Amino acid sequence: MPGQRPPAASRVVPLARSPRPRPAGRPDPRLLRAFLAVAEELHFTRAAARLYVAQQALSRDVRRLERELGAELFVRTTRQVTLTADGERLLPYARRVLEANEALLSAFAGNGPDRPLLVDVNSPGLACGRVLDRARALAPDCELLARFESGLTGAAEEILAGRLDASFGRFAGLAPAVRARLAQQPVRYEPMAVVLPEDHPLAALDAVPLDALAGETVYAGAGNPRTLEWTDLARHLFEGRGIALAPPAPVALGVEEFQRIMAKKRNPVLAVVDFPMMSETVRRPLIDPVPLSPVSLVWRKGLEHPGIDALRRAAVELAAEEGWLRRPVDGWIPASDAGIMMGQD
Repeated sequence: MPGQRPPAASRVVPLARSPRPRPAGRPDPRLLRAFLAVAEELHFTRAAARLYVAQQALSRDVRRLERELGAELFVRTTRQVTLTADGERLLPYARRVLEANEALLSAFAGNGPDRPLLVDVNSPGLACGRVLDRARALAPDCELLARFESGLTGAAEEILAGRLDASFGRFAGLAPAVRARLAQQPVRYEPMAVVLPEDHPLAALDAVPLDALAGETVYAGAGNPRTLEWTDLARHLFEGRGIALAPPAPVALGVEEFQRIMAKKRNPVLAVVDFPMMSETVRRPLIDPVPLSPVSLVWRKGLEHPGIDALRRAAVELAAEEGWLRRPVDGWIPASDAGIMMGQD
């Protein structure tokens, strides 16, 4: 009859609607990562390599983001890529959104505040071990587990892969694309030293002037892919001083193996003043000038964990008590490190 509803069995059930297209102004985080990589590299090929994607796919994501926002973000020529005014305006928003996204993923991917925090302290006996000890005292309910990665370059890869949470070392020695995904806090200007065979002529000195190493071949981790930042620091220090960088030696795991290989090579070893002592060697501070190893606490951007808060607080306390961030008048660091250690990176 007119106006009567059909029986339930004969009613037409509407088909499920397709998902609504993403509204403009709510871009996928992947598109924002593509934009940010290009904005920081200003080069599509380098940005694609940084994201491990094909350049064509990266260009497609950038064009899609421009369509969604209704704005041109880059000026592209055959010679260069530059940000437009809209690109410059988007940049701080993209960074904040991606950092918040990383924090969210960390909180819901087994990375909550109750899990143990994995902290690389490089080697036993160094200043970063003292920071870890203080952090444990400040946050006794947190489990802070020490790891020994021996090199910030290697540790940074582990951090970005989610297999490590924090490390210490020379932040300026990392590749820009790696630094862009990490946070850092300056910890110490660590005075450097040289480890010498105990019968070396310079072993009789209480401190070794840098000029006295002219003509020497000094080992600084060359050939070890996990300590590239340390070898780079040595190159800066040795440049123009007549000090040669020792060729690669077998990569040794553990103090005993390192000691055995260095005993065979008999090269002086570039180190820091807290470097663990080895038998049949002496450790002497370097002077005139005093070379400094710039040490930062490093962790993944967006990571929120009470252990990170404790490490940061511990670093601040120890730096104040020990004067770790007071740069000596005759202290030397590369120009590339100065801004970072002043908190300008």
